[in-house]
Amino acid sequence: MSLAENSGLSPISVQEADIGHCIDAWKAATKRALAAGFKLIELHAAHGYLMHEFLSPISNQRTDEYGGSLENRMRLLLRLAGRLREIIPHDLPFFVRISATDWTHGGWDIEQSIALCRELKALGVDLIDVSSGGATPDAKIPVSRGYQIPFARRIREEAKIRTGGLGMITDPQYADEIITSGQADLVFIGRELLREPYWAIKAQHSMGEGPAWPIQYGYAVKRRAK
Repeated sequence: MSLAENSGLSPISVQEADIGHCIDAWKAATKRALAAGFKLIELHAAHGYLMHEFLSPISNQRTDEYGGSLENRMRLLLRLAGRLREIIPHDLPFFVRISATDWTHGGWDIEQSIALCRELKALGVDLIDVSSGGATPDAKIPVSRGYQIPFARRIREEAKIRTGGLGMITDPQYADEIITSGQADLVFIGRELLREPYWAIKAQHSMGEGPAWPIQYGYAVKRRAK
């Protein structure tokens, strides 16, 4: 049964033809993004989405060349990443987001992530966006400030690839500490920016730098300050 033929809600195994279709769809999406002028491409392989489903022993129960061993479970993501790197100009960055661990016994873990990231680096991936979880609702995740940063550090050190850290990073001093101490090369603060759209401006101010207001904002804000 193919994906198109499955009208129910129960999971099915993706067939070889479906895999080829998915790769073609990702390639087409990448080409559209480049044509639209995007300057960075990130492949999402975390949080229980399709690439993560293939990686994790929890969800991957296949018995063909895409299941079983770590090499087989990595095969689809590596195949896709290689195809996308061929499309993305080498002067533009290519990121891959992964779940470093499933937070459950017998699942995907940091050691497998390090092995994967070594292969991704060899394919020309520039940075690993290090998140976690998403494979099972039963995971016990110790959510706290910077709880995923140790994974970013280990991947950076052991796979020798740039990493981005995330997870409850809300204050600029801590974000700066993560980068300057070499735990990660970037920090991702998407949710905090949703809560506080002026986070970057306030961070500059708190760290003793003049806020870099957008030109249009500056006309009003700087004149009022005078």
